[in-house]
Amino acid sequence: MFLYNMYMLFLFFLTIIMFVASLSFMILDTEVYLEFIFLVLNFISVEYVIFLDWVSTMFLSVVLFISSMIFYYMKDYMSGEKNYVRFIYLMLMFISSMMFMIMSMDLIAILIGWDGLGLVSYLLVIFYQNMKSNSAGMLTALSNRIGDAFFLLSIAMMMNFGSWKFMFIYEEDSENLMIILFMLMMAAMTKSAQIPFSSWLPAAMAAPTPVSSLVHSSTLVTAGVYLLIRIVDMMNSSLLLILLYSSLLTMFMAGLNANFEYDLKKIIALSTLSQLGMMIVIICLGSKELALFHLFIHALFKALLFMCAGAMIYNFHGLQDMRLMGGALKYLPITSVCLVISNLSLCGIPFLSGFYSKDLIVEVLSMSAGLNMIVYILFYVSIGLTVSYSFRFMYHMFFSEMNYLSLSCFSDKNNLNMNNSMLGLVVFVVFMGSCLMWVNLNFPFYIILPNFMKMLVMIMIIMGVILGVFMNWFKFSMNLMFQMLFGVYFLFSSMWYLSVLSTKGVSTYFLKGGEVYFSLVDNGWMEFYGSVGLMKMMMSLSQFMQLFSKNNIKMYLIVTFMFLLLLLFM
Repeated sequence: MFLYNMYMLFLFFLTIIMFVASLSFMILDTEVYLEFIFLVLNFISVEYVIFLDWVSTMFLSVVLFISSMIFYYMKDYMSGEKNYVRFIYLMLMFISSMMFMIMSMDLIAILIGWDGLGLVSYLLVIFYQNMKSNSAGMLTALSNRIGDAFFLLSIAMMMNFGSWKFMFIYEEDSENLMIILFMLMMAAMTKSAQIPFSSWLPAAMAAPTPVSSLVHSSTLVTAGVYLLIRIVDMMNSSLLLILLYSSLLTMFMAGLNANFEYDLKKIIALSTLSQLGMMIVIICLGSKELALFHLFIHALFKALLFMCAGAMIYNFHGLQDMRLMGGALKYLPITSVCLVISNLSLCGIPFLSGFYSKDLIVEVLSMSAGLNMIVYILFYVSIGLTVSYSFRFMYHMFFSEMNYLSLSCFSDKNNLNMNNSMLGLVVFVVFMGSCLMWVNLNFPFYIILPNFMKMLVMIMIIMGVILGVFMNWFKFSMNLMFQMLFGVYFLFSSMWYLSVLSTKGVSTYFLKGGEVYFSLVDNGWMEFYGSVGLMKMMMSLSQFMQLFSKNNIKMYLIVTFMFLLLLLFM
């Protein structure tokens, strides 16, 4: 308990420092650039660059504040864990890697935090040592290694510019620069789990809930969005178009899949996927300030949402199927109220914090010129799907009957530390949207829309509520109709087969190829010409040579005769 309190206070102290520094940088309109040179050898310069402005320091303050609340939350959630010291140090390594990544503007320095996030996330996903966690950890690590490979290739190509400081490159529309930016964009897409790299994000739910709360709110998945915010000004229209449609499809797919999911944590993970897609869409449309604003707001209410889900799982003794967790409002009132507030903020209900960023994003997209009807349809339908799975989620948790064990006793009084940490975040989820809107947006957004476009968001929210109620009434059972629609249901619930393609679709061919190789090569021709064949040849040769070592007069006569023939022909 002492370690939890010590690190919680330390992180909260750093939060205050970073927030004050961010306000100072914003008011004074200054940036700090620190360069530490470690080694200069001929033309190679090994250095570490720290770049501090109001964006990086504000992001650091959000990450550190959420981390401090999570450390306070872990006092209850990880109370029975034997390896809690290892868990604390892994969490600190994870936060340190994110800090490295945020403060750096040199690609080599970013790689330290980038790879640190990937490595520590793997160790945290497999913290509960079982087959499911191991499979999820391998999927998470290998999916992110694709992006890491692109990142390393971009570092190699940056040597053509003589520097790894990507923010100081002013060569416009260079072919090499576009290739580098494409590689960085692919790295950001894998880290933020955009299509076709989306399947690892729900699989990472095998980690403990405090890890999920930190990963899906402000660290691992937001690293890709943060990198895109830094490099988007150099990207051309072709790259932005690829990114736009990938993020739109990710939004739509995640919202659709969440309406068919029953796992508590996976629904929240899919909502993270949908919100990341929304941030990248608005980045592609040229409003990176709005994306950053929504990134901060999303970090707060998503961390609270995961904390509430973790409190539910903790009280229901590890159960994650929400069909069995009804009636929670009666037994866990504080947790339920926090869950409702964070869920409504996710939906963008006025006037919670999520409303200030989501409503502005929707209206800026509606005003954007040059977009076709597909973009509008996918974006607005995704908003309706977000409301749909949120209300379906709340209905199952609060208004349906509890189907858990009858002899169970759980209450909010059993987890006071968890309640205090959630209540600490609730205040920010309610008020931080308006506060950050006053602070972060330095210029006003003038929205000019017709009445129908202005009311379209409310129409989609109402339609999402209706769809969520309908999805609660629709029961999946093994009847004839369900059998006929099973293919459609499996398509929607398996992330458009991405989860199958990225696991069985990849591993099956390699496993079968390994079996063929083992039977035909290792146990086949390699066996014949390799160890066994060599052993048989050596045995027969040694048996033949042993004949000469025997005192046999016939052998001496044969050798003598062969020696005479050799002399005769020479």
